[in-house]
Amino acid sequence: MKSDFKKFLRAKAHSLKPVVITGQAGITPAVLNEIGLALDHHELIKVRVNAADREERREMTARICGELGAELIQSIGHIITLYRQNPDKK
Repeated sequence: MKSDFKKFLRAKAHSLKPVVITGQAGITPAVLNEIGLALDHHELIKVRVNAADREERREMTARICGELGAELIQSIGHIITLYRQNPDKK
């Protein structure tokens, strides 16, 4: 993904609120499903990843991106910004 496009998406995501918040159970199939539905509907979303430490957050983020085919746009603290183009939308 080109850096100019990532800059555009970061700017667009600035005002967004997290639409999914991971709980104590971590990344469950239900959480992945909700994130997938949100990406299908909005394409650009924020997710709050509640994890004990930075390394665990990185692992959870990598799992979300890998399983859902999403692109990590930004990660600040517990909030990650994800993008996945919806082929049905123009």
